[in-house]
Formats: sequence, structure tokens, C-alpha cells
Amino acid sequence: MTIAQILKVILILIFERRLDFQRIKETGGMPSSHSATVAALTTTCGMLYGMASPYFAICIIFGSIVIHDATGVRRAAGKHAEILNNLVSELSHLIVEGKNEKVLKTLLGHTYPQVFAGTVLGIIIGYFFGKS
Repeated sequence: MTIAQILKVILILIFERRLDFQRIKETGGMPSSHSATVAALTTTCGMLYGMASPYFAICIIFGSIVIHDATGVRRAAGKHAEILNNLVSELSHLIVEGKNEKVLKTLLGHTYPQVFAGTVLGIIIGYFFGKS
């Protein structure tokens, strides 16, 4: 997870030419740290206990749920937050002064390429830690 979060900062620096250390503690973006973490866990368990072990099976199920949540529920929540933020911005003149609404966090979930990149990163990391 840590490596994926650091990679987010590096990728923003490369592609957007800005240094954003806040990304280390935020969800969403490329690569998916959630996917990387569960892929590393699953890979390591598979290497240490075998792919026929109950530990590996538990990791597969757990990882599937995490990845599904990252691309489904959390991504939809992020899109909803974006729409609501736009509505609040457009209707801000109707909001009573002193009762300004907080901007909702929009970068919650992941696209399929972000999850794929996180999963590949996690498998690579899990492979190297599983060999130790």
C-alpha cells in the first residue's frame, strides 16, 4: 500500500508537473493501493501456503470483494459527490450565508486500469516478499 501511495505522488509529479504530498493519504487514483495490497497479500499467501490452502482461498475472496468495492460502490460514490459539488456550486447563491456546505471528496474509487495496475504491482511486491 505504501509503495502504491508513493507512486501516486511520483506519477502526479511526472504527468501533471506538480508535487502533491496530500495524495499519499488519499484514496483513489493510479495505481490502486487497495488492489495492490490485496494482490500482494494473496500472492504471498499463495507462495507460502500453496494455492490449495484455505488461506489462499480466503485471500482470493477478500481480494475480490475489495477490488469490486473499489471499482463499483466507491467509484459511484465519487461520481455522486462530483455531481453534488457541482450542484452546490451552481446553487450557492441560495445557500444561507454562514451555512456553507463542505465540498465532498470525489476521488474515492478506481477505474479498471487503476485497479489492474494496482493488482499487478501487488503481485510483484507479494512475489518478492513471499520469496524471503
